[in-house]
Amino acid sequence: MHRTHLQALLAAHTPTDAREAADRDRMAAFVAAHPDCFGRSNPLGHITGSALVAAPDGRLLFLWHGKLHRWLQPGGHSDAHEHDPLQTALREATEETGLLDLAPVSPTPLDVDIHVIPARGSEPAHDHLDVRYLLRTRQPDALVMSHESRALRWFERSELGGLGFDPQLERLVGKAVKVLGL
Repeated sequence: MHRTHLQALLAAHTPTDAREAADRDRMAAFVAAHPDCFGRSNPLGHITGSALVAAPDGRLLFLWHGKLHRWLQPGGHSDAHEHDPLQTALREATEETGLLDLAPVSPTPLDVDIHVIPARGSEPAHDHLDVRYLLRTRQPDALVMSHESRALRWFERSELGGLGFDPQLERLVGKAVKVLGL
């Protein structure tokens, strides 16, 4: 029952390329097959929520991830009791940025992506089934960096090309730029 909302979001999501379509379909199958898709209990993978955060002037916020050593959007694992990926994205973005006024541009996902998290310590490699949103803040100067990041920075659109994004993050950024009219 708790997976119904996510299944509906995935069914309604229109992918923009073949990779996203495959990820959406694989994510829907995973959610249908695994009642324990939320939280971290399933060693094969888990639902995550993430978000691009936009400032009023159109800048986008990225963090330098402490473990993965890459510029990424804020986000992370859903809690076991958390069954709405938008709530996960909002909670994670607030925790990782300190921004308390985050609001979704839309209640529907902007993008979906499945990516492999490498094995680390006793944790095996696993999939993050990431449901991605676009959030806005009116207070971009209220940033507070979390312990998970090494840097937290606003970027102009013209600065994004050299950040080493993977194709799926490039796709997400492209969608956000289009929605924001940049």
